[in-house]
Amino acid sequence: MVGAKLKPPEAALAELVRANSADLPDLSDGAGFAAFFDRFADARVMLLGEATHGTSEFYRARAAITLRLVRRHGFRILAIEGDWPDAAELDRYVREHGRWGERSAFVNFPRWMWRNAEFADLLRELRAWNEGRVHDERVEVRGLDVYSLHRSVEEVLAYLDRVDPEGARDARRRYGCITPYLERPQAYGAMAMRTGRTCEDAVVEQLVALLEERLAYAGADGEAYFDAEQNARVVCAAENYYRAMYRGSTESWNLRDGHMFDTLERLLALRGPDAKAVVWAHNSHIGDAGATAMGESGEFNIGQLARAKYRDRTVAIGFSTDRGEVMAADDWGAPPRIKQILPSRADSWERVFRDAGRPRSLTTWRDDPELAEHLALRRLERAIGVIYRPDTERWSHYFDAHLSRQFDALVWFEQTTPVTPLPGSAPTGAPDIYPFGL
Repeated sequence: MVGAKLKPPEAALAELVRANSADLPDLSDGAGFAAFFDRFADARVMLLGEATHGTSEFYRARAAITLRLVRRHGFRILAIEGDWPDAAELDRYVREHGRWGERSAFVNFPRWMWRNAEFADLLRELRAWNEGRVHDERVEVRGLDVYSLHRSVEEVLAYLDRVDPEGARDARRRYGCITPYLERPQAYGAMAMRTGRTCEDAVVEQLVALLEERLAYAGADGEAYFDAEQNARVVCAAENYYRAMYRGSTESWNLRDGHMFDTLERLLALRGPDAKAVVWAHNSHIGDAGATAMGESGEFNIGQLARAKYRDRTVAIGFSTDRGEVMAADDWGAPPRIKQILPSRADSWERVFRDAGRPRSLTTWRDDPELAEHLALRRLERAIGVIYRPDTERWSHYFDAHLSRQFDALVWFEQTTPVTPLPGSAPTGAPDIYPFGL
């Protein structure tokens, strides 16, 4: 047995995981793979994670699960850790049969997170599924994130130019405060920190102006109004976020995840009390932060907020790996490249699953209190974002976690491969808006 060389506690954990895990089919059998997740279909919010932002198996597995949830179990929202206006372009392709690439989307670092072949395959499947269905039955693709200050301002102005030219002039006046910083929003945060002057009142005033005209605007085109309102909310959140960056990482993290959860709630409310959503985000966002070192430092996340709101109708599934290759960058804004993932540390949860000896598995403790108790120990867990630095891995990519309190289940791939970025390069002058890696 692989675990025989380990100290008894680790060996016992590995054997426990092996005994309580199910071998998953190869991903080439997408339907067979996804069938293992029917047990979670009663969820209202299905949170699907990833231990890295650049692993092919994580995208392909989540795609198979998502398609089954859409086709068989009534899920109609796919919400991703991406920006609202970028995801809106994908939504138009999937739901409104728009043309792919009609407008540039996901042009900022890190482009490969969503501009990859694995995710593109899913979008084509969702588009095909939507064909022939009435509008209200189609699945939508939405972005939850907060980084699109520049694009969201443009989208609000473009909407008002179409429906209310006078309102557009007022909006340009209000947004004039923050316009000089749209290409470099970090500079706005630095200016606000240095001078105490902010654009908060102006961007909030513009959101309020949109809300006050809700009946008039939404009556003409409710979808377009909802998009504009959400972009105005993103502008408010982004303005606050870039200021919070200079006040501390905990505050900025909480503002970001709070905004993402608020957006998810608005999407569910829009589709009614029976609406069901799938969320794709990093493990660090979808696992309950209260069960990790993040929570101990005061951070919360989508998973924690969803559990508090929807309780047992929230399911959080983590995804993890031991070794292989990943698409990641060395530094911010640097070109992505294929990097070798170091084998997991002996004191990590990843090593427990590796020593369990199942190359591809699902382990769930949602309805198994005894197993959950054993997996509630505190051990290291690895998180690789858009940057991977193997030389400092222990300090830059590992954190403490109580696994069974963090997730409801874990999908395990012992060895993994990188995503395949779509061809094309970022346009000249695309702003670098991602200050953090998860």
